[in-house]
Amino acid sequence: MSKNFINLYTFAGVICSTYRLPLPRLLEPLSMVLVLTIGWIIFLSSFIPVHFLLKGHDKLRKNLERCLVELICSFFVASWTGVVKYHGPRPSMRPKQVFVANHTSMIDFIILEQMTAFAVIMQKHPGWVGLLQSTILESVGCIWFNRSEAKDREIVTKKLRDHVLGVDNNPLLIFPEGTCVNNHYTVMFKKGAFELGCSVCPVAIKYNKIFVDAFWNSKKQSFTMHLLQLMTSWAVVCDVWYLEPQNIRPGESPIEFAERVRDIISTRAGLKKVPWDGYLKYSRPSPKHRERKQQSFAESMLRRLEEK
Repeated sequence: MSKNFINLYTFAGVICSTYRLPLPRLLEPLSMVLVLTIGWIIFLSSFIPVHFLLKGHDKLRKNLERCLVELICSFFVASWTGVVKYHGPRPSMRPKQVFVANHTSMIDFIILEQMTAFAVIMQKHPGWVGLLQSTILESVGCIWFNRSEAKDREIVTKKLRDHVLGVDNNPLLIFPEGTCVNNHYTVMFKKGAFELGCSVCPVAIKYNKIFVDAFWNSKKQSFTMHLLQLMTSWAVVCDVWYLEPQNIRPGESPIEFAERVRDIISTRAGLKKVPWDGYLKYSRPSPKHRERKQQSFAESMLRRLEEK
């Protein structure tokens, strides 16, 4: 199953190439912005009436809002000249299931959302992204958390358990790495998605770096600049695989279950597993932890020297 989006710039390029007309590169970002602007006009002119005028018709409103969120995500992908190939059956709305995927950028969510309106668990962001989270994306059941709030963990866990039991809720999507990784590796998965007592559906995402590096380093670049980089690149090309659902095995711990699913995703996307936590981006390990690791390494080296 594949879905290719060709934006206005690509169309204009074909016309100019056919009739040997010049197309200045300056028009490239302008055409991308034009695509996105048209998308927002169509989206907002439809979403606002649906959201406020159909409050007494919850099921119809949810279905329309779901379709509109998928539409605006499709416009985002089109503005990057996105070429996305989807492999496997399209996710369906069923209770007691959760989808987990490797994480390269916040655009992972957009690429998956244009095919299926997932409810995603995501870090709460400031600025215009936070505004979209608290308004439009809440309509599809997205759940937000704040890493600096310790009490958020219990609240989010309860929301996750309640969500996966709902029959009419959108499929739940979690990025268990907890941070963006450079699409060469997968870091350790958090166990939260694997102790909900439901089926886990792995999703593998692999970007083609020939056209653009889709990795978002939030420490060095704002998401706005990241989007502009994608809009001025040749194309965003990637493959998405919806893989066979997995269930926890008898005697298997949630951590072991998470590692097994990570292995499935890594193998399918051609990514290398590494044995460290993605949260090391946000906080340094304590001196005692470093000392224990250094002591363990020194002891292993001494044993090797003695054996020789």
